[in-house]
Amino acid sequence: MEPVPAATILHADLDAFYASVEQLLEPNLRKRPIAVGGGVVLAASYEARSFGVAAGMSGWQARRLCPGLHFVHGHFAEYQRLGDQAVAVFRDFTPRVERISIDEAFLDVAGARNLLGSPRDIAVAIRGRVRSEVGLPVSVGVATTKHLAKVASQVAKPDGLVVVEHGEEGAFLGPLPVELLWGVGPATRDRLAGLGIRTIGDLAATPGVVMNQLFGKVAGNKLASLAINDDPRGIEMDRTGVSVGAQAAIGRREPSPTVVRSTLGYLADRVAGRLRAAHRAGRTVSVKVRFADLRSVTRSATVPVAISATLLITELATKLAGIALDDHPLEREITLLAISVSNLVDEAALQLELPLTLEDCRYRPGTRFASALWAVDRAMDAVRLRFGRGAVGYATNVYTDAERVPDAFRELAEHDIR
Repeated sequence: MEPVPAATILHADLDAFYASVEQLLEPNLRKRPIAVGGGVVLAASYEARSFGVAAGMSGWQARRLCPGLHFVHGHFAEYQRLGDQAVAVFRDFTPRVERISIDEAFLDVAGARNLLGSPRDIAVAIRGRVRSEVGLPVSVGVATTKHLAKVASQVAKPDGLVVVEHGEEGAFLGPLPVELLWGVGPATRDRLAGLGIRTIGDLAATPGVVMNQLFGKVAGNKLASLAINDDPRGIEMDRTGVSVGAQAAIGRREPSPTVVRSTLGYLADRVAGRLRAAHRAGRTVSVKVRFADLRSVTRSATVPVAISATLLITELATKLAGIALDDHPLEREITLLAISVSNLVDEAALQLELPLTLEDCRYRPGTRFASALWAVDRAMDAVRLRFGRGAVGYATNVYTDAERVPDAFRELAEHDIR
């Protein structure tokens, strides 16, 4: 006889994280509508959200919705520090923690019940400790699967706790809007609404053949499975070295070669430096381009040799961004660029080669050029470690006056190797 599933999976999500950190750091911002960003909203406090302000919205639109909105440029080192503190609290309750972003994680507390009490008791204790020790609110969902725990944490927001016990899954999910399902964005929501599917219960009652015709077999099956809480995934504890990335909101800008190259060069410098500091290198480089209508496209390439050299990542990222832009020739403006390096390994002693399969085979094992890249990067790392990040940088990462993007790099979000 198979054991009865128990609600032992927790999803802990720090509420309005960037904005909450800013309100923690600056008490006079508390209970005020604030947004992190400038040209584009990166995050908004719940006070701002009540006016309709949302992440990804242009700054002018946010100010129109909320005339009293206060913009802050962000303290990204503090976001990382406080996010790490919260995860450290999670790990005091169970070693089975899967961090999936700077501000959220899954926990499996099945093995902690005998010592620490029920999953509900553990969730209450976690929320109390994060509030008292880190100073931030955290919402927690408790359920039998990762998918359902994440949905429950979204229902719990702000600063709440929702527990969905075994046997209650269908009744809980049924009346909820479909956009709470993982991966359902505005476009998917609207396509489903066109068929009269507005709740998760509606989706669960829809024949699979309809979903497959609408979204394809893979995506259709996934949505149908999530609607009935069919999610076999377990906690993935070994996530060290999954990826490292950075993104910059740049307002609404024409994607000129200078803007694209300069922004990606800056982001690659951030990413590559953090990779080298962790003695890691990656084989897969991904670039995301977000257009003015908030649609995003991602292009990736995997190279034979793991890399962490700033110039190599910059060149590959620039090529990928060019491909993405060429695929969307009618898009006249972009609002965000991002780089992520994944498929990580321990860093090799020397950056050897980069056969991009994108018309560029200049990088060969042991060449003077490869050795020079290694030496330049390490020299820059050493100078920055001693004198600060602003002490030295790549000249190609500076805008000309004609191409200047206001506040572009102060609106920077990063995710650490995790």
